[in-house]
Amino acid sequence: MPRRAICPAPRTAANTPAPLTDAARGAWLAAFRRVRAETERRAAHLSAEDQIVQSMADASPTKWHRAHVTWFFEQFLLKPHDPSYTVFDERFAFLFNSYYVAAGPRHARPNRGLITRPNGDDVAGFRAHVDAAIERLIENVPAAEAARVFEILEIGLHHEQQHQELLLTDILHAFAQNPTDPVYDADWQPLRPGPGPRGLVEIPEGIHAIGHNGEGYCFDNELPRHDELIPRLRIARHLVSNAEWLAFIAAGGYTTPSLWLSDGWTLAQAEGWQAPGYWRQVADAWHVMTLAGLKPVDPSAPVLHVSYYEAEAFARFAGKHLPSEAEWEVAARAGLLADAFGSAWQWTRSAYLPYPGYRAAEGALGEYNGKFMVSQMVLRGSSLATPEGHARASYRNFFYPPARWQFSGLRLVEFV
Repeated sequence: MPRRAICPAPRTAANTPAPLTDAARGAWLAAFRRVRAETERRAAHLSAEDQIVQSMADASPTKWHRAHVTWFFEQFLLKPHDPSYTVFDERFAFLFNSYYVAAGPRHARPNRGLITRPNGDDVAGFRAHVDAAIERLIENVPAAEAARVFEILEIGLHHEQQHQELLLTDILHAFAQNPTDPVYDADWQPLRPGPGPRGLVEIPEGIHAIGHNGEGYCFDNELPRHDELIPRLRIARHLVSNAEWLAFIAAGGYTTPSLWLSDGWTLAQAEGWQAPGYWRQVADAWHVMTLAGLKPVDPSAPVLHVSYYEAEAFARFAGKHLPSEAEWEVAARAGLLADAFGSAWQWTRSAYLPYPGYRAAEGALGEYNGKFMVSQMVLRGSSLATPEGHARASYRNFFYPPARWQFSGLRLVEFV
């Protein structure tokens, strides 16, 4: 659970709730409307048919994303905190719960694409129903209850921002399976590498505090803040580029087993990997499927859609290493990384584990992060699909090592 809200309810010197101002309510209302509108803006590029497709078990339909984040607000905010609230449709809890076991049974994840009904209009009605109820709650919640209500509201907003990114990664995966190479947004432009000198820069060695520093929002997996020892090493200012990856391919990177972890080599052979996800050769030139359709690979752009296994193999090929998440965070806070945010989630060599002293929250919301702390690897930074305001140095993203459908890349470190 987050420890601080963006607009926390004011308190008196005696630590009792102070009268809640109209300005504070207005700020929460504006934040809620802004996040909810962004989800609809991203979905607006898609047809009704686009919004029901599920191209693999790890992805979800756009319609499901829109409904799930709405169910989250209904389940965790409205039902416990608004006695006058009427559930929109009792069936929706089963259909749109994701993994919250304590919240009740749920539809199997691989079968979300089979939910043609409720249709898109029903989901739009669900969103409008919940939006109206949330706005009434923001406007009328008593000051004594405001702190908890706005804490859960903020969790819900950040949760919806996570699904806004998944909405794009999931539809890109679906479009990549289509031989007509559909275009999500013809004006979509990837970010270019940041300015400044290239090469590697030394990270300050020593003992550093890692984790959320108390400024703004955080998820529970960013806590508690703790000390870690950083050895002497240098980190790349920039992400690995497509040009560097093309050199890896040309040098036999995908056909040299000594570069690969055993599980990665087995998977790469079984899946026939010869290049990053969504890459394919057209007229003897590499192209990549993007949200703007099929495009020639830009050598100067950061490589995207690589798994942890590929990132680790490339690091060995380059004679370097992936950074630990602590090394990455120290470098990011020191301003040493030109493109830490907004281009690609960056694989680290750190397993996704609890920080020392971590405790998950009680109840269903405690299932948000803690129960996934096994068999996954940490990524840091943010991607070109991450919503504005959803990136910070302590943010811990995590995926299984084979994952390629995310906007995932890498940077390297070397020990000195």
